[in-house]
Amino acid sequence: MKLEYIEDFNEYEENIIRLYNFDKIQAIKFRDLIQDVIVNRKQKLDLSKVDFIKNENCSLILGLFKTDEGIISNDNKNFICALTLEGFKNMLKLLEPFCNKETKSYQYLYDIDNPTDFMFSPSGT
Repeated sequence: MKLEYIEDFNEYEENIIRLYNFDKIQAIKFRDLIQDVIVNRKQKLDLSKVDFIKNENCSLILGLFKTDEGIISNDNKNFICALTLEGFKNMLKLLEPFCNKETKSYQYLYDIDNPTDFMFSPSGT
């Protein structure tokens, strides 16, 4: 699984952080990490410390916030995904199809009006 930041990926000058290049087993591991670390233990999850995720050009920490802010950064290298507990529970539901079978589709992991989207895509597209 790889983590990458892409700036201005479309004509609307939007950015994207994508988790890509993974299979069903890694999708299950990622889902289970979110469930255990964030939902159950209410702690931050630093994806740069996860052994099966390779950071291509950025780091991302998933953390609980009072409001759903989405992905934020001051330097476009170090990012925080700031969501409420309900936001992360919804993310778990969005991850479920990738844990049930191999697929080439993709899914945005939140629907927030924010300049940076979070995409989960086995094939990267």
